[in-house]
Amino acid sequence: MSPGSPSPWPLVTVDIDGTLTTIHGWKAIAATLGRMPQFERTQRRFLNHEIGEDEHLADMLEIAAGRPWTEVEEALASTPRIAKISEGVEALHARGSRVALLTHNPPYVCEWYCRQFGFDDFEGTGAQAIVDGIVQRPENVHADKPTGLRRLVERFHLRADRVVHVGDGWADSALFDRVGRFVALNSTLPDVDRVADLILHTRDFTEVAAAVERLSPRP
Repeated sequence: MSPGSPSPWPLVTVDIDGTLTTIHGWKAIAATLGRMPQFERTQRRFLNHEIGEDEHLADMLEIAAGRPWTEVEEALASTPRIAKISEGVEALHARGSRVALLTHNPPYVCEWYCRQFGFDDFEGTGAQAIVDGIVQRPENVHADKPTGLRRLVERFHLRADRVVHVGDGWADSALFDRVGRFVALNSTLPDVDRVADLILHTRDFTEVAAAVERLSPRP
């Protein structure tokens, strides 16, 4: 792609936990809320393939259940993240790409990231809400990034093959055949790196934006 030319990718979707964060975001929430044993137990069971995505997600969301949103917001603000997220989003905007979160997080987490870093939209899980300032218990939890992707491309009036997805987990790599390109960012899972169009290890989101701009559509 020549300098200054528009991006071939009108939409870039980005995972949160382990992708934008340098630790799992729910580990930071669990630490703030004093619920680390719950986090460690479900994380261990998931990584050992003892439970699936739905049960793992439900366990994570239970960590925040019953607690004030202000406590969760404090944890989000203190979560370690890669650098220059806002600047990377702005760089993608400058080339004509919109940037959306595609995650298993609930709306209150996604909305916080949109406010802080300028993401244009999001799709997560609608299984958990905040009522009168208190995080409610999750209901009907279903981890479903393919449906989230479909909703985003419908809202942006695009084909999915015009999307680049950036993530680090199994649910991200499962989108490989549904999107135009898949970028594995800071993944620790060989299965994820194996299917990626591009593998990146960086703590600077502007480097991710630059790499996305250089990607060409698959033949």
